[in-house]
Amino acid sequence: MKPAQLRARVLAEWRGLPQAAERPDRAAAVGDAVRKVMAGLGLKDRLRADEVMSAWHEVVGEFVAKHSAPQQLMNGVLTVRVLQPTVHFELDRFWKPQILAKLKERFGKTVVREVKFRVG
Repeated sequence: MKPAQLRARVLAEWRGLPQAAERPDRAAAVGDAVRKVMAGLGLKDRLRADEVMSAWHEVVGEFVAKHSAPQQLMNGVLTVRVLQPTVHFELDRFWKPQILAKLKERFGKTVVREVKFRVG
């Protein structure tokens, strides 16, 4: 019980006044409320896509993030725009398995199943 609530309760008892029933705290985190509303509107996949897009920099690192940007996540396929053909080759041939593993570890196996790189 918080000090202000305790003080009010003690004063009410001392004065002989009836005690008001305490209401339970129904506060919820804003993020939880947004997820619930978006799921109710059928936008849960859109919220997950936004989470994946915003976490791209953390997942791939500084260098790759400077030379690429995620474009869309549709049906488990993340499409990433790459600035140069040489970076496209490097990411597609060598880094793709590690990036995909990190995304699956962070968001689950069903959210991101494949990563496709496009030059543009």
